[in-house]
Order: sequence, then C-alpha cells, then structure tokens
Amino acid sequence: MRDYFCNFPSYLSMKKVFFCSDFHFGIDGIESSKERENLFLKWLKENSEEMEALYVVGDLFDFWFEYKRVVPKGGIRVLAALAALNENGVPVHLFTGNHDQWMFDYFTEELGIPLYHDPVTKIIHGKKVFIGHGDGLGPGDHGYKFIKKVFRNRISRSLFNAIPPGIGIPIAKYWSGASRQKGVRENSFLGEENEWLIQYCKDLMAHDAHPPDLFVFGHRHLPIDWKFDNGARYINLGDWIQYHSYAVLDNTAIKLEFYHGTLREPISNHLKI
Repeated sequence: MRDYFCNFPSYLSMKKVFFCSDFHFGIDGIESSKERENLFLKWLKENSEEMEALYVVGDLFDFWFEYKRVVPKGGIRVLAALAALNENGVPVHLFTGNHDQWMFDYFTEELGIPLYHDPVTKIIHGKKVFIGHGDGLGPGDHGYKFIKKVFRNRISRSLFNAIPPGIGIPIAKYWSGASRQKGVRENSFLGEENEWLIQYCKDLMAHDAHPPDLFVFGHRHLPIDWKFDNGARYINLGDWIQYHSYAVLDNTAIKLEFYHGTLREPISNHLKI
C-alpha cells in the first residue's frame, strides 16, 4: 500500500489543500462507476505532490453500511489509494454524506483515516474554514431531515444490521442509486433566496461573533462559488458524476477546478462567467 504512489516525495513541503465530494461510487454517471474510479485514481496521482491535505466531503460511495464483519464489496482501489496517501504524509479527512452515513469505525481502524459525521471548523492557511457535507442544513426540507434522524438512530441501525448482508445491501444500493440518479437529473440552481446552504451560511454568520471566512460543502451536486457581503465565500464542490469538480485552497485563495477536460465555470455571483 505504501508503494501506491511510487514517486511520492515524503519530504516535499505541501502548499495546497484539496477538497472533493459526491463521487457516489457504485452508480454510473457520465462514465461508469469503474471509469470514474480510474479518473479519481489518476487525479490523485497527478496532484499528490501538491497536496498538503485532502478533504473528501461526503458521499464517497452511493451506499455504505458496515456490518460487524462485513463491508460492501467494491471500491477497494479507492480505499487503498486514500490509505496510501494518508500513510505517505498527506492527511486524508473523510466525511459521511447522506448516502454513506452508515460509515462507522472501519476507516479509522483499518485505514487510519479520521471520519466526521458532522461539520467541523478548521484553520487552514490562516482562514477559518467550515466544512461539512451539507445535508440537512438550512431551512426547509423537513421530510429529509426526519429521514436523516431515523437513519442515524441506533435502533434503525440495529434493525438493518439484523438483515443478512446478501439481502440488505442489494436492497439499499438499489434504493440509493435510484434516488441519486433522479436527484442529479432534476438538479438546478434555485436562486440565492432558495438555496438552503446559502441561507444556512447567512444565518450562521449572523449569530457568530467570529464567523468563518470560508464555507465548503458538497451535497448539492452543483459547483457554486458565492461571495457574501462580508467577504466570506461559500464553495459547493459539485460532484464527479457530471462535473468532475473539486476545490483547491492555497495561501492566497480558493478556486473551483474541473478535471478530465470538463470545460465549465461554477455558478457564481462575483466571477465573470
């Protein structure tokens, strides 16, 4: 595993922090899930020498449930690559999303990768950065928020755990994949007043004496770069189903970028598009 990045210079001083989300490995997008895995692995190898840290901000898999002695089949090359990156001195931070929220201790114990179930605040290159998947935040969407509470409930987890993996995993993967494909087809920018994560950022800043300089979320499957009146920024990372988008933060600025020849611009209220 340590040899995965064979040319990785452990002594190199890193300068950039990378953020990505919403790969949903296990379902197809523009490319098949396997093709997207190959793209992600290629992207990691091409950028590993510049990485100071990597934040995978939720929905790495379209479905994940850890039984006591069983984890879902597939994604082993992705897991190995993330573990190798982490072992070679680039801290990897993994967040659960609404599709893989049933990640527990496997990633921490087996791969040495810290796992976050809720948003966190980090100081990165002198900036206060608020990072989270973004599901269940902001006004509205009460039906989903209720479902999220049910899924996070220990009793619900115990009940699902009682279903044999050969039955439970196929059923959950089918439901999860159908739900995500429908959501991607219908996704579009709703306008500032109706984008719940923009409203969430505004509300948090209004009630925080020292608000974040930067908000980084996934979940919306839209690359968004939004600047607030106080200079703070909201970055939505988009996804790797349609956009192959990610963000890079160095000591001067954060920028949304697109991989694999995807010539696009983020939705923005301050960039020239």
